[in-house]
Amino acid sequence: MSFEGLELEDNGNIKQVLRTETISESEARASKLKQNLLSRRVHPDVLYFCKSELLVDNYFHAVFEATKSIAEKIRHKTGLTSDGAPLVDDAFSFNNKIPHLALNSLQTESEQSEQKGFANLLKGIFGTFRNTTAHAPKVTWVIEELDALDILSTVSLIHRRLDGAIEAQKMYQGRP
Repeated sequence: MSFEGLELEDNGNIKQVLRTETISESEARASKLKQNLLSRRVHPDVLYFCKSELLVDNYFHAVFEATKSIAEKIRHKTGLTSDGAPLVDDAFSFNNKIPHLALNSLQTESEQSEQKGFANLLKGIFGTFRNTTAHAPKVTWVIEELDALDILSTVSLIHRRLDGAIEAQKMYQGRP
């Protein structure tokens, strides 16, 4: 389509754009989102989980796949099988118990607040982006490139924090 000076928007509308003259120009346009993510040094797991969506600049599904990757990493690190908010509560809750995952030692009020805030961030990401994309048709839930970049950058931050999380319950139980 880019050779004809046309581009398909996320909402299904076709818009006129500058014509591409070469295959490399067309490929460059198709990889714009990925390049922007690479320049932001996004976490490799974000790129891995939405690789095919990035090849076609599919912002809607890239966000959906990236948010699903968060739950997948939490399940992998904890062995839990739940999903969404229950998964976050099971993995990060520390009231009267040792959490599966801890961002820090949880010794100070500030550290405990960080843990609670991170859990709330995860629930917010799931509720705002994953659940919406799972239930709303692509044509009615439009994600612009800049919004997709910001969402995927937030998912990247979450992956880095999960990578650094202490597997507290496994340590307490003497498991690797």
